[in-house]
Amino acid sequence: MLYRRSFYFLIEKVMNSEIGIGRIKLADNTVLVLKIFVLDIKELGFSPFGNISFDVKVIGGIAVESLSEELRKAMIDKPPAPLELPKDGWEIIDIIDQEPALAETIVQTSKGKFRIRVVAEAVMASRNIMYKSPHNEPIYSLSWISKISWKPVKE
Repeated sequence: MLYRRSFYFLIEKVMNSEIGIGRIKLADNTVLVLKIFVLDIKELGFSPFGNISFDVKVIGGIAVESLSEELRKAMIDKPPAPLELPKDGWEIIDIIDQEPALAETIVQTSKGKFRIRVVAEAVMASRNIMYKSPHNEPIYSLSWISKISWKPVKE
């Protein structure tokens, strides 16, 4: 029962957090979707930014939103990706354009209410065309950074 109570507490605590959605266009014309979610926020102590500091836990993942038909056709005869991430066949691919993912949430703290803002920006991308996903897509990997800021909420 402890697991169930902890789970419901976590859901209640982050229920007002939104999912941030960004898009990344790659040099092969693939568009990836980056989704982020603020999983947990804890007060850390003093900072010169509102007299408070936060430990913000952010989770995220990527999916292929669009892929050229040429690339999809080229993947048809490739073997399925192994369960473990393959170590061979990776190539860095340039990020051409992006719309960062943005998630915001409001938290009640010992110093009042604060709006926590997380902006996730892609910094590196790679793909593997030696193996295919179940949807006949290359395997993509994305590295992103989370820029976290906060401001008091005026009531």
